[in-house]
Amino acid sequence: MSSSGADLDLVIRGGTVVDGSGGKPFEADVAIAGGRIVEVGKVAGRGAEEIDAKGKIVTPGFVDIHTHYDAQATWSSRIDSSCYNGVTTALIGNCGVGFAPCLPSRRDALVKLMEGVEDLPEVVLAEGLPWTWETFAEFMDTLGARHYDMDIAAQVTHAPLRVHVMGERAEAHAVATPADIAEMARLAAEGIRAGALGFSTSRAIAHKTLDGRHIPTLGTPEDELEAIGRAVGAAGASWLQVISDFDDPEDEFARLQRICIASGRPMTFSLLQRESRPWLWRFLLEKIEAANRAGAHMTGQVMARPVGLMFGFELSQHPFVARPSWQSIAHLPFEQRMQALRDPGLKARLLAEEITDPALHARLNTWDMIFKLGDPPDYEPAPETSLGAVAAQRGMAPAELAWEWMMERGGRAILNRPIINYADRDLEAVRSMVEHPQTLMGLGDGGAHVGIICDASSTTHMLSYWTRDRTRGPKLPLEFAVKRLTRDNAMALGLADRGLVAAGKKADLNVIDYDRLQVKVPVMRYDLPAGGKRLVQLAEGYAATVVNGAVTYRDGEATGALPGRLVRGAKV
Repeated sequence: MSSSGADLDLVIRGGTVVDGSGGKPFEADVAIAGGRIVEVGKVAGRGAEEIDAKGKIVTPGFVDIHTHYDAQATWSSRIDSSCYNGVTTALIGNCGVGFAPCLPSRRDALVKLMEGVEDLPEVVLAEGLPWTWETFAEFMDTLGARHYDMDIAAQVTHAPLRVHVMGERAEAHAVATPADIAEMARLAAEGIRAGALGFSTSRAIAHKTLDGRHIPTLGTPEDELEAIGRAVGAAGASWLQVISDFDDPEDEFARLQRICIASGRPMTFSLLQRESRPWLWRFLLEKIEAANRAGAHMTGQVMARPVGLMFGFELSQHPFVARPSWQSIAHLPFEQRMQALRDPGLKARLLAEEITDPALHARLNTWDMIFKLGDPPDYEPAPETSLGAVAAQRGMAPAELAWEWMMERGGRAILNRPIINYADRDLEAVRSMVEHPQTLMGLGDGGAHVGIICDASSTTHMLSYWTRDRTRGPKLPLEFAVKRLTRDNAMALGLADRGLVAAGKKADLNVIDYDRLQVKVPVMRYDLPAGGKRLVQLAEGYAATVVNGAVTYRDGEATGALPGRLVRGAKV
């Protein structure tokens, strides 16, 4: 296919195209008109706008299949941090939590659940959510009326369905009646017909409100999930998305496999290496292989770096957050907190206190698993650089070193506690998960855990670290990494119109200065509704990001263009 210059909106000249297919990179121009790629090759015509991509790589826009921008997308047109990291399509509604359907009398219950499960403060949600909907279709209409810097796609979420149909019985984890199940199934299918791409649920015991109440979907019986699965499958859902603890991995996997088969649709679930059971990921991968051989379509959703808790005096957690002396100053504004922390008496008390809760102690004070994040950030730190190891080398108490490290940069220094995917103190287990043909790249959790986790930049890190910078083990081919972030995820969602640099495909692209590509240190911003704070992580090296044929970011700066829209249903 070729076009004359008269009808070309944009031409990207002379870049090295890494097209998303997994094939070898090649030099070519990319011509765009009407939001579509119309030519890849030597383009003779001129575009209304041109980008010189010589010496740069040109990739499809990244498809992020696991985000929690459900709230942010109702009040903001900028989907950050994902927008700074090459993402051009983001899927919301993961882990069974969301805001629709919802009667006015149940809004508080869903807000408190999102606050607890995804670390979005109640005051932020209370002020920010417009609540212009009750049904899921009305929620989709709210999103559909907005313009964004990327495309948004949604899923029907299980917890709101349960609360909507069962009320307080759902919060009490009552067993649904046949009538309840039929109504949930009907509403879920209605959501798919309104344009949702899938259905999500949580079976994780860690998902609870701040006052300790578990997510209403915990322990949901198989017949309820099977009925919903059948209904959304018949309505055309792309997939079912699940998060589970797999406490009894044999029994739980068998249950999920049966639900997957009954639905007739693919199922994807979070696959991670846990500190408590570092072997479980391999067991589950073997189960995935067997399930696919038996006719089920199941994938593990993985991330190419540790899930790390960010620790710091400006952040929501750090090694002293559960100690009484910290609690006495935690309510103060940041600068007043820092002034208090400089008092030698408070410091001495803070260091002397102990955390008595074993779980909190393991999370906050396992010194050999706490590291400086670094600048640029290091997500595969060597064991000898841990806080515990350095403290031993210096002959000092680890708690005192933690205090010193966090006081750097005016008290804004960040420590990294890799809580998941780092049980072996390296990323070899992660590499095995990433390379497996029955896994998908996800779990960046953009929009959630805003005070302690910042993994929406994992797309950038996947390219810069795994294909260029890694020294502690084998690297990955650039064309493989791009395919994993683009075409593989797009096809899994049923969005065949994107994820590939080819004529006829949607013009969602990144022009990347590969040698400069690098994630930056996260920074705290106080720009959420009600002045709420959140970590944001920028990146260097994105010369341009293109969505629907329009340049949305140049060298990390927003152009003002908002060509992104809600995606309704699968695309061919």
